[in-house]
Amino acid sequence: MVAVSADTTQDLHKSFTEAEVFKLAPGNRVLIISDFHMGDGGRSDDLLKNGNLIQDILEKYYLTQDWYLVLNGDIEELQRYSYSKIRSYWGKLYEIFDAFYKKGRLFKILGNHDEDLVLEKRYPYPLLGSLKIETPVIPVYVFHGHQTSKVYTNYNHIIRASLRYFLKPLGIRNISSGRSPRHRFSVEKKAYNYARNNGIISVIGHTHRPLFESLGRFDYIKFEIERLCREYPLAAGEDRKRIADEVLFLRIELAKLKRSERRNSLKESLYGDELPVPCLFNSGSVIGKKGINAIELDSSNISLVYWFTEGKGKKFVRRGSYTIEPLAGTEQRRSVLNTDRLDYIMAKIELLG
Repeated sequence: MVAVSADTTQDLHKSFTEAEVFKLAPGNRVLIISDFHMGDGGRSDDLLKNGNLIQDILEKYYLTQDWYLVLNGDIEELQRYSYSKIRSYWGKLYEIFDAFYKKGRLFKILGNHDEDLVLEKRYPYPLLGSLKIETPVIPVYVFHGHQTSKVYTNYNHIIRASLRYFLKPLGIRNISSGRSPRHRFSVEKKAYNYARNNGIISVIGHTHRPLFESLGRFDYIKFEIERLCREYPLAAGEDRKRIADEVLFLRIELAKLKRSERRNSLKESLYGDELPVPCLFNSGSVIGKKGINAIELDSSNISLVYWFTEGKGKKFVRRGSYTIEPLAGTEQRRSVLNTDRLDYIMAKIELLG
């Protein structure tokens, strides 16, 4: 049993037990995506750079293929903008949400930046605190993630006032937990511990950092290099050269990530000195500098995907051994970064948790 503060455990357990329940049947597919931070279209609107990308992929890929859409918090940026201004500028995006809702395929979860939607009497969609997806294999608990931090649950009104009346007039973009490695680690650690202690999968947003099976990209690369080094002595010919090239590329990527992180965040680990339990996933955000991350889920598998516009994506996708799928009629591209079976994940949670 991993220690979690009593207050955090109580808050998360209350959210879990009161969560809306969605039973995922065979053949159903779910997109879990978060942190749009929709603004008014002005210079400090975080969604502007990926606005066309998110509209294209939702309308022309997920909607047409009958996916369920889970909006996991911080969709509207109400700490800096009014709902009416957001709705006015992002009308097309709301039309896409409407289309999912009319099909009975939309779930809207509140985050710390859009929790004031409960005050909007004409808001068109039911608002959830969390969602429990009952797969045939294991429960998947979806919540935004700010519930792990007393700063956001107790003092969100103070943060809202500083953003709207001080930072916004200066044209300063969103200041979130995603920009603080120390806070990001704290949020993820508490969410990880709760999922591990309860033998479930948790999917969060909030920190803007994609996680797959409790691993961020830095940790994942280290494990991947270890795996490739074990394969190298048994390989021959082109396979041996491919492994050597991949290891070289991953070492370069690891060095870049190390330089980009601040403080001592890379010395910390979600799982301490123990084997990682693959119970925590994070969908990342829609406002990444070079694309969008999201979680895809069906009755048997879970995946971390990356969407980008041709010519603007992250270099590691092009250089690595990833399959890049074009979205017909657009410049948008999809790549699956990681995927695994739910039964395998459940086995590891049972054995290691």
